[in-house]
Order: sequence, then structure tokens, then C-alpha cells
Amino acid sequence: MCLLCDDEKAYQAYMNYLDAMERQGKNADPNKAIDVVLDQLEAADKARALKDDPACDKTLSPFFCSPINK
Repeated sequence: MCLLCDDEKAYQAYMNYLDAMERQGKNADPNKAIDVVLDQLEAADKARALKDDPACDKTLSPFFCSPINK
């Protein structure tokens, strides 16, 4: 089974990318499109992970006790 058939979020991002390319009047290469979509999904996952990391939270006071990871 391919990645797109197995992952609904990847499939939706792929279709959105193809639609955006079509609206611009460009023909998207399917192999290049999947690479672009996967790169976008990986970047979004990394950004989400950094956002949720308490060590990257600049709003915390240095005297704030963060939870200990067990």
C-alpha cells in the first residue's frame, strides 16, 4: 500500500498541492509533488514539536518548575 493510501493527512495535502498547482495553470509532476508534500508535512511536524517543547517556551519564568519527564 502506498503512503498516500495509508495516510489521510498526506493524501489531503497531496490533493491540495495538486489543486493549487492547477489553479496556477501549472502541470504538477506527481513524483515531484509527493516530495514537496512530504517536505511540507515534515516541516509542520517539526514546527509543532518545537512549539510544544517546554524548553523552547520563552514565556516561562526561570523560576518556573517544569514537569519532569519520566
